[in-house]
Amino acid sequence: MTETNLNLDIATMMVTGAILDDPDGSGSPSPAPSSCGSTSSTPKREHPSPTEQESSVGKPPAKPTPNEPGLDPQNPRLLSSLYNFLVIVSIFLVGFAAFRNTLTWHLQRFWGASGDFWQAHWDRFIDFTGEDPATLWVLSTTIFTIFVYWFFGGIYTVFDLTCKPACIRRYKMQPGTNEPVDRTRLAKVIAQVLMNQTVIGIPMAVFMYQAMRFRGLNDLRELPTFHWVLAELAFCIFIEEIGFYYAHRLLHNRHIYKYIHKQHHEWTAPIAITAIYCHPVEHVFSNLVPPFLGIFMLGSHVAVAWLWFTLVILSTLNAHSGYHLPFFPSPEAHDFHHLK
Repeated sequence: MTETNLNLDIATMMVTGAILDDPDGSGSPSPAPSSCGSTSSTPKREHPSPTEQESSVGKPPAKPTPNEPGLDPQNPRLLSSLYNFLVIVSIFLVGFAAFRNTLTWHLQRFWGASGDFWQAHWDRFIDFTGEDPATLWVLSTTIFTIFVYWFFGGIYTVFDLTCKPACIRRYKMQPGTNEPVDRTRLAKVIAQVLMNQTVIGIPMAVFMYQAMRFRGLNDLRELPTFHWVLAELAFCIFIEEIGFYYAHRLLHNRHIYKYIHKQHHEWTAPIAITAIYCHPVEHVFSNLVPPFLGIFMLGSHVAVAWLWFTLVILSTLNAHSGYHLPFFPSPEAHDFHHLK
């Protein structure tokens, strides 16, 4: 073989090798065959190259998909509902505070404007009765409470005796009962009530006066402030509710019910003046002591005591009236208690 032919063969082999290494002409060598005789794919990189990191700077992050953890599509709606709730509650509280302040201001203005009026009339009353506290706490209290009881209780009794006016009958809770009321039973009620108010009530008034003396009496001429009167009434309501509840519950004990409280429950459809138609023991521990407790604990003025006793009397007359009149507290629960 000559030298020229040898050089030609070498050149041919070099060209053939280059074609095999770069069949697509891209300039990149083809992958080497694997040991199994097949061509392997290019391996993946775990981390981006510095060039790729630099190219990604400044690009916005990809939006998370709904399936990614930590994303709750209900959160915006929940926050919006919570915000609306807080707004509504805030508006209500502000409105309530404004209403309360306005009402208090008007009541205080009324009390202040009429304070001289009430004080002047109270001074005239004290001038007439004298400043003897025993007279006010015993005699005047007895007369005053009896008058309130029979004045308003008498109005209900007229309804029960005459069945008039007819428009009142629609509010009867047990229609057909006591229409009209039996006069014999009514006379028995009146006799028992008067005995409780005098034979039992006057000695209890003396006892209450002595208790108030022990507690400490207030200046009879000076009336308390409007706000203090409201505070005392609220306290008296709280104490009376507790005292009456447990006294009444004790009277329903099966061992003593038939001896004391059964008399009051003779009226399964009560009328107003049966409110204190009861055994004398019940009248003391259920009707007189619970309302007096708050007055005694606070050392209230005698005028506040009269105002409180008036509210108690009106409440018990309404509870036993047998009528659920408009704008009056509902006596249906107590009426059902008598019925059953």
